[in-house]
Amino acid sequence: MKYRNIYVAATGQHVGKTTSTLGLVASFKQRGLGVGYCKPVGQKFLDIQNLRVDKDTLLFADLIHFELNPDLHSPIILGAGATATYLDHPTPELLRDRLLHASHALSASNEVVIYEGTGHPGVGSVADLSNADVAKLLDAGVVMIVEGGIGSTIDKMNMCLALFREKNVPILGVIVNKVLPDKMDKIRHYLQLKLDRMGLPLLGLMPYDRSLAFPLMKSVADAINGEVIYNNQQMDNKVEDIIAGSLIDMKELKSSNNLLLVVSTTTLEKAIKKIEFFSKMLKLNESPLAGIVATGDGDLHSKVKKYVLQHRIPLVRTQLDSYGSVLKISRIEVKINLQTPWKIQRAIELIQENVDLDKILNQIEQ
Repeated sequence: MKYRNIYVAATGQHVGKTTSTLGLVASFKQRGLGVGYCKPVGQKFLDIQNLRVDKDTLLFADLIHFELNPDLHSPIILGAGATATYLDHPTPELLRDRLLHASHALSASNEVVIYEGTGHPGVGSVADLSNADVAKLLDAGVVMIVEGGIGSTIDKMNMCLALFREKNVPILGVIVNKVLPDKMDKIRHYLQLKLDRMGLPLLGLMPYDRSLAFPLMKSVADAINGEVIYNNQQMDNKVEDIIAGSLIDMKELKSSNNLLLVVSTTTLEKAIKKIEFFSKMLKLNESPLAGIVATGDGDLHSKVKKYVLQHRIPLVRTQLDSYGSVLKISRIEVKINLQTPWKIQRAIELIQENVDLDKILNQIEQ
């Protein structure tokens, strides 16, 4: 049996649903297919020009150039308080009618519609709209995204697939994301063995790409509850690595770009002098810094101001100490969005280079 609709599900948050959906949508469009996109059930939303839509929908509207219509592209938002309201006054028919309206309209104008799931497969169950419920209602075949590994990956995958099996939702195949390059062959071998026994196609393994985990300076500032002191217009700078003021060395500056300097305000001037000295020795034309986080109390020296203004480096102050700042920055969960165009392009490349798109297309009725 063939399906016109694809539902991209995952074993949990931050596994790679948006990355994979983005790659699939772009790749199918490049093959000449008319592709529609929908986030049927969302949790995090934005209000734009009086339109309430799931935040991921904006990314796809920009990518495949459709006029954003919440009724079609983001029909259900389960925001704060929605679940309690639903439990008090269940409206399953109303919610399902919204989904079917979106599905019929998108299918009428596209050859294939790709639906992006939410969280793990059980998310939405409180409103009778788990990922499995929605995929079943939309008559969609599921592409399951799992995180690279063997034992824990298979255990979690099997648990998550159980909900789809319960609803008799077909699984088109499995994509393994964030696989460490040196474990690629081993993971491919054992997951292929298991999936063959389960009768499921292995669609591909995507290597872990460190660049997809680079946060922007605005994410850094949010994580540490920081205040932007200089160069707010540069807060879209990406951060590739962190250096502490006391651990600056010439080797690190030579081999790295887009560094985030995290240092106490009282020793910031000393750290800047050290960076200037090494930069001169290395004949660097530009500063290696993407941003500076100045921690704790203290006054900013005039030399610091001169340096950050000259090189247009965003400087953020926080009351956290340096250790606490680094800890919070290291825990930032990074998402693809319109401010990270390099991630959008890389997500598309990863799908095209590592996933057997023909295996999916052969199961789609065009």
